[in-house]
Amino acid sequence: MTLLIVIASLGLLVLLITYWKVNSFISFLLVSIFAGVCFGLPLPDIAKSIQKGLGDTLGSLVVILVLGAMLGKLVAASGAAKQISGTLIDLFGLKNITWGLMLTGFVIGIPLFYNVGFVLMIPLIFSLVQQYKIPPLMAGVPMMASLSVAHGFLPPHPSPAALVAQFHANMGETLILGIMVAIPAIILAGPIFAKTLAHLPVKPLKSFAAAEVEETNLPSKTASFIAALFPVFLLVGTTIAEVQMPDSSVVKFIADPAMVMLVAILVATYVLGIRRGKKIEEVMNVYGEAVKEVAMILLIIAGAGTLKEILLISGVSQEIASYLGGLPIHPLVLGWMMAAIIRVCLGSATIAGLTAAGMIYPLVAAGGVNANLMVLSIGAGSLMFSHVNDTGFWLFKEYFNLTVKETLRSWSLMETIVSLTGLAGVMLLDQFL
Repeated sequence: MTLLIVIASLGLLVLLITYWKVNSFISFLLVSIFAGVCFGLPLPDIAKSIQKGLGDTLGSLVVILVLGAMLGKLVAASGAAKQISGTLIDLFGLKNITWGLMLTGFVIGIPLFYNVGFVLMIPLIFSLVQQYKIPPLMAGVPMMASLSVAHGFLPPHPSPAALVAQFHANMGETLILGIMVAIPAIILAGPIFAKTLAHLPVKPLKSFAAAEVEETNLPSKTASFIAALFPVFLLVGTTIAEVQMPDSSVVKFIADPAMVMLVAILVATYVLGIRRGKKIEEVMNVYGEAVKEVAMILLIIAGAGTLKEILLISGVSQEIASYLGGLPIHPLVLGWMMAAIIRVCLGSATIAGLTAAGMIYPLVAAGGVNANLMVLSIGAGSLMFSHVNDTGFWLFKEYFNLTVKETLRSWSLMETIVSLTGLAGVMLLDQFL
């Protein structure tokens, strides 16, 4: 009976978001109440659980996600993202331009949220298509694959960061392992897969062609790379330092993800703002816009936390975990499968990852599975087969002026390759950890 209630709750969530077009945050709250009532929880306990789920989920994430959004916004607004992309493409040259675009998407994708990176990089892709007569999908797919992988696998992006917090994983270790998994995923789904799309007669819309940007207004290459990649360097550095000095309170303080992002935003404020003659008010205005853009993501994450709390307090989550634990399927594959199923049904990678995490959490808490790898496994599952219920599908279709069939052949298959390769990478790492 309890399993039927869970299935009914997920079904209601799908209907609310996709059919009735209810806001995702409100949908999670309504489904949490529905599930609590069906499980027989007292109404006051349901209300308390919702508040606890909201608080516990946001408590460890607000600083990370908000500062991450601020960093990404400044990297984009200052021209650092354009400087990075131009530098990498010049480095690889025309012959290997698809590999340059892949690496550009990956570097840009670390600090930028997916939609921001997508819209920011599209003009660059189309300008290269026009200038060098490259097949549009051969230019676009490698970069989009990289942006997608960063979005699904790597903290401080919303879903991976939330999963790290929920599973009590180590953000630095997850980032290092995520990069290891990401590399083969973006190579297969990017330059290699893109070669199979060269024959498609795609004509991107001229309205999305790039506008000329004054190169003199861009920050230096050094400043651009330092600002964009500083969180990565600091997370990796502090993770190594923790191994060398496990009892150092200073290292533990700096290694905290919130402190990493705070230091990163201070560095970016200086190198991309103050050092270039920008007034502090101008930089703060950029940060204010970033907070507005990330607000709904925070609410969706908080809403997913309420459903997780209802499943935990009712004991159903443990029951599901016991049932799943008895299946002859590896826990990491189970996490991937649950996220993939929800992704195909709902479309949102973030919601898929967070919802799956709430159901798989007891398996992680009981031990026997690497929490960092579970973050990556669920992240890979959350990218599985994007189709007509995903906004990313339509963004790609409209910008590249594709038919639905062509979008399925390119975008949807690219996401599927990313997801399956990600799972394979996670399972391979599991053999050594």
